[in-house]
Amino acid sequence: MGRPPLPLGTWGKIRRYQLGPKTWRAMAKYRDYDGVTRPVERFGETGAKAERRLIEALRDRARMSGHGEITADTMIREVCTLWFDEVKRQGKAASTVDAYDDALRLHVIPSVGGLRVRELTVGVADRFLSSVRDKTGPSAAKHAKTVLSGVMGLATRHEAIDHNPMRDVSPITVERKDARSLSLEEVRALRGGLRQDEKAVDRDVPALVDFMLGTGMRIGEVLAVTWDALDLEAGTVEIRATVVRKKGVGLILQPKPKSQSGWRKLHLPPWLVVLLAAREVVENDWNVVFPSQLGKLRDRSNTNADLRDAMNPLGFDWVTSHNFRKTAATLLDDAGLTVREIADQLGHKRVSMTQDTYFGRNQASPKVAKLLSVIGEDDS
Repeated sequence: MGRPPLPLGTWGKIRRYQLGPKTWRAMAKYRDYDGVTRPVERFGETGAKAERRLIEALRDRARMSGHGEITADTMIREVCTLWFDEVKRQGKAASTVDAYDDALRLHVIPSVGGLRVRELTVGVADRFLSSVRDKTGPSAAKHAKTVLSGVMGLATRHEAIDHNPMRDVSPITVERKDARSLSLEEVRALRGGLRQDEKAVDRDVPALVDFMLGTGMRIGEVLAVTWDALDLEAGTVEIRATVVRKKGVGLILQPKPKSQSGWRKLHLPPWLVVLLAAREVVENDWNVVFPSQLGKLRDRSNTNADLRDAMNPLGFDWVTSHNFRKTAATLLDDAGLTVREIADQLGHKRVSMTQDTYFGRNQASPKVAKLLSVIGEDDS
């Protein structure tokens, strides 16, 4: 039985050879990440100097091979590590990084991490995604596909394979339920019912619902609004951040909305300005307008639970925070605003090229505030 090979990225015994009065060679065998063992040598005036130079070269070689070189025989779990390191350096949102981490940890690495790059064929990838879909649903499978496509894309860029096999896997369809908008009568009934619910009032639910209806903002954006982002004299609010939960840290104000077009300044309807002006400021470390009952940042999931607890008894068990965005968009559409103006209000990026060119980006229309004033007509 032969001697077992060196572990990848390591070297064997270092030997010194004197070649002349002031010339020494230090040599060792190094096993590269392609599995091939190669001799590496360095020279110096003394044996010690030659060995120090060799050790530096071997460490550099291990660092470069382990974090830069990808071959067809590289294990996919190693490519996952390299890809995820790149993702973390790209400044992506904390929630996105955490989601990618979950997909790697829960699905990709346990299922295909032990394969070599050349072994992940279209068929293997298809079977993997089908398994994820059957066990945890199409949304998880679609997320796993996105992550594994990024991983194999990195291998392709390193010329370890000729083509990213994830481009040819079967499409994953996620059935999306279109959010229903509330009619104006339903909006008024809901607002009136929430005001009569002491528990809902204590949890600040009526104020949160008013703000979402009056702006069409995402719930995470609403929970991140700070008092200095409001200009009640001008009747505007700046969307500067969103509330997310970061692994190992907790709730944070992430200074980056869901998309680049999420950065925007919105005009507030007059009735909402009046309500905000009358609102008591609760001091908190983040200066947010809607803190929790303990003066902390509000968690989106917990806030959604508060909304359900308050709305279900009123017969609005089908309503979520997204329905309020849909309602605001529908009211504006019915009032004749252009798709571009509505998209700018909601922080959406994708409309047709003509509309993007004709209407200014991220310039929400002042007409929005006037049109959404119908929500508060029964407040006076």
